Amino acid sequence: MSGGYDRDFLRARLELPSPSATTVLLDYVHFSVRLRPARKLAAIVGVNISGSELNPLAREGTWHFDDRIPREQQAGPDVYKNNAFDRGHLVRRLDPVWGDAATAKKANQDTFAFTNAAPQVDDFNQGKELWVGLEDHVLDHADAHDAKLSVFTGPVFADDDSEYRGVKIPRKFWKIAAWTNDGNLGAAGFVLDQSPLLGKVELKKAITERLLEGEPPPLGPFRTFQVPIGQIADLTGLSLTRLSNADRLTSGQRELGKAPKAIQLESMEQVRL
Repeated sequence: MSGGYDRDFLRARLELPSPSATTVLLDYVHFSVRLRPARKLAAIVGVNISGSELNPLAREGTWHFDDRIPREQQAGPDVYKNNAFDRGHLVRRLDPVWGDAATAKKANQDTFAFTNAAPQVDDFNQGKELWVGLEDHVLDHADAHDAKLSVFTGPVFADDDSEYRGVKIPRKFWKIAAWTNDGNLGAAGFVLDQSPLLGKVELKKAITERLLEGEPPPLGPFRTFQVPIGQIADLTGLSLTRLSNADRLTSGQRELGKAPKAIQLESMEQVRL
């Protein structure tokens, strides 16, 4: 069975970005997690998706600790009991579920590791249709020959994130999808914010900061943005130069003589690829 994120999966080599803070690399079937023990959550996950080989297995899996890491370094079931938090998959459950039957089944179960989960308010996790459909949408526009994506996802860690049951709860999440067309790398970056919903779990203080500098406070329960990948680098501290250089949003805006800026998404048709 395949082990971990493959940097040579696309026709252009693409490394799994590494945070400056200490992380532990954990390989699973078709994806990898860089766990940040100090936060008990993944700092970044990377998955390879083979669109032509996807196996639409039923949602069957058992949430579990990864025995390679001490349990006290993982946000386990106690974080999610009797509250409004879901165990939000960072690597989307079906993304690594491809290949032969045994490989697909193992990949499906691997996505239920607590190292691949982050606390997401139930309305946020269950209702974000744009967010959960982004991989499918990008696959439809990726290289027709390869039908392959590499996707990176993670929370935005902030020092002033509110603590709940021993875990600081991220207010925002980001995603970058990458693909190749004729061997050339393309990429698109996205941010989604759950801070307007965090009052549901009675955190100690209200969240008032803005999603992006210069943007008004969110008006609904969450908003999805396509953002310049360089902005994700600023938010996370990750080195994303290669992905930023391949960013279809900023390249398209510069061609129009516009300064790169985020786009609030209300439909998939607005996504720039």
